[in-house]
Amino acid sequence: MSENLKTTPLTSLHQRLEARMVPFAGYSMPVQYPSGLMQEHLHTRASAGLFDVSHMGQVVLRPRSGKVEDAARALESLVPSDVLGVEEGRQRYVFFTSDSGGVLDDFMVGNRGDHLFLVVNASRKEHDLAHLRDRIGDSCEIELLDDRGLIALQGPKAVDALSPLAPKAAEMRFMDVAEIEVDGVPCIVSRAGYTGEDGFEISMPGDRAMQIAEKLLANELVKPVGLGARDSLRLEAALCLYGNDIDESVTPVEAGLNWAMQKVRRKGGEREGGFPGADVILGQLQDGAPRRRVGLRPEGRAPVRAGAKIHLDPEADAIGEVTSGVFAPSVEAPIAMGYVPSANAEIGTTLYAEVRGRHLPMTIVKMPFIEPGQRR
Repeated sequence: MSENLKTTPLTSLHQRLEARMVPFAGYSMPVQYPSGLMQEHLHTRASAGLFDVSHMGQVVLRPRSGKVEDAARALESLVPSDVLGVEEGRQRYVFFTSDSGGVLDDFMVGNRGDHLFLVVNASRKEHDLAHLRDRIGDSCEIELLDDRGLIALQGPKAVDALSPLAPKAAEMRFMDVAEIEVDGVPCIVSRAGYTGEDGFEISMPGDRAMQIAEKLLANELVKPVGLGARDSLRLEAALCLYGNDIDESVTPVEAGLNWAMQKVRRKGGEREGGFPGADVILGQLQDGAPRRRVGLRPEGRAPVRAGAKIHLDPEADAIGEVTSGVFAPSVEAPIAMGYVPSANAEIGTTLYAEVRGRHLPMTIVKMPFIEPGQRR
């Protein structure tokens, strides 16, 4: 493995647990542990899985005026979401957009009272920092917290596992974010995640990450989970992966992320537009997009992977492409997502994936592929 790869505060723990490490977004990360992807996935759905996500970017946006609403207004100039409406102690899913309406990155933003707290994708954090500093650096101090760890505790028993170390966690609602002590360590905790299950994301000083992770893993409810199961879990929940399902070539309307663009930022809203690509995005919200992200169920047991061309008929030219695909342990069948023309995106439509010269039938199905388990 390349010596140039970065490590996280939990790298030695992964090695001790005999994880298979792989390069990911410039970091050495665990893809799976000896129990295997299938068991890690199913354990998270049944109990609680612990994920190291310290590679992601933790960014503080501090308004130079001292008023957090000024930071929110500044960030709204870069995203099509209602940031000003995020109350203190709450967070929201948002995304940067390009001048052509594409998605530059998707991330979480929380209102911490006197500043905004962002968690951005690992592969995009340097881009995002430069973007923020270039566009709103005059009104906000922008700081990357590169001395912190970040772990995700996900699953229906996550609250039972975390509560002995952080009793206040049980009082949190879905999408709450607060500073609470975990095993005596002040942490920034949010009740959210990337699996479709209840759970928490916990940011702590890097030198205390090992302490908290080991305490959680000492609980029989908790098992370590790698990137492999993280991908199958998020795909069952129909959550987009940046670089696969969304990128600068995809608009948020095409991606089906309309729900993340609140009425106040749309046509006729109090703060209509004012973000990059607004004409394109608002036009698609009103008139529809030329293509759509759809859920797909291939026939048989073989997964259809990202990059497979989608055909309306085996003899016809390709009309789209699969962007994510796995064999889904909870569904016990292959699932996929991809983009097709809106005219061909109706649920129940049969399409064909081109895989090694063969055309495998797939059916467009409703997303998500599993019943969400978040605590609303």
